[in-house]
Amino acid sequence: MSSLPKPAELLAAMPFAAGLGIELLAATAERTVGSLAWSPRVCTAGGALHGGALMALADSVGAVCAHLNLPEGASGTSTVESKTNFLRAVTGGHVRATARPLHLGGTLLVVQTDLRDDRDRLVGQTTQTQIVLRRGTG
Repeated sequence: MSSLPKPAELLAAMPFAAGLGIELLAATAERTVGSLAWSPRVCTAGGALHGGALMALADSVGAVCAHLNLPEGASGTSTVESKTNFLRAVTGGHVRATARPLHLGGTLLVVQTDLRDDRDRLVGQTTQTQIVLRRGTG
């Protein structure tokens, strides 16, 4: 039985996420958790964390969750659809992303990621669909 990759190993495979400052805190097939600290370099003009940074956090953590749920024979996944609802601005602290699988099929995986602030308030929610890639198929 092989062990699951460590969060640091999974994050190392995503240089964009690491460059944004995303941290992967826990990673299992049932629940993947990451975080992003508020920083002026990832904010809008008004000092709120940029929606693109929040979406990158959700997409990255969700992708790890999808990867950990790959069916046998799969080589990876790619996001084919992602929808985010922003519910409140984040003007400081950290955002914690928690991803859980909603559907685990042989062709498509669907993951939901909740984004919460330091006060545990829901600040956004992302649902993403990942297509399963097989060796020898784009």
